[in-house]
Amino acid sequence: MARTLAELVNEAKQHIECLTPEAVAAELARGVLLVDVREPGERETNGCIEGGRSVPRGVLELHADPASPAYDAAFDRKQRIILHCASGGRSALAGHTLRLMGFEDVAHLEGGLAAWIASGLPVARPRE
Repeated sequence: MARTLAELVNEAKQHIECLTPEAVAAELARGVLLVDVREPGERETNGCIEGGRSVPRGVLELHADPASPAYDAAFDRKQRIILHCASGGRSALAGHTLRLMGFEDVAHLEGGLAAWIASGLPVARPRE
C-alpha cells in the first residue's frame, strides 16, 4: 500500500530520538556529530547551526557507508549523530536510514532549523 510523505516521516520518527533545540544545543557542547542534511543553497540563504557538518540528504548514504568511495570517517557507527534540516522531515527520514545502515545512536532536531531559530538559538553563516 502506498504511503504519503507525512506517513513516512511519522514512521521514521518512531525509530529515532526526537530532540528539542535546547537538547541539541546541550549535546553539541559534549561533542556529538551534528549533520545538516539541507541543500547548500538553504544553508547560504538561511544560515546554519555552528559546528554542523553539511551532508545533503541526497548523498548521505554515500558518506555514511564505509564501502563507498565518498565515505566520511566522521560517520562512525558508534558515534552519537544528530541530524537536522529546515523543518524536521528530511532529518527524520535520514535518521531512520542511518538506523537501517547500522547506526545505533541517531537523533534528529524536531522542527529543524525553524525550531532552532524560534527558540532564540544562534545561527551562523556557512563557511563552505
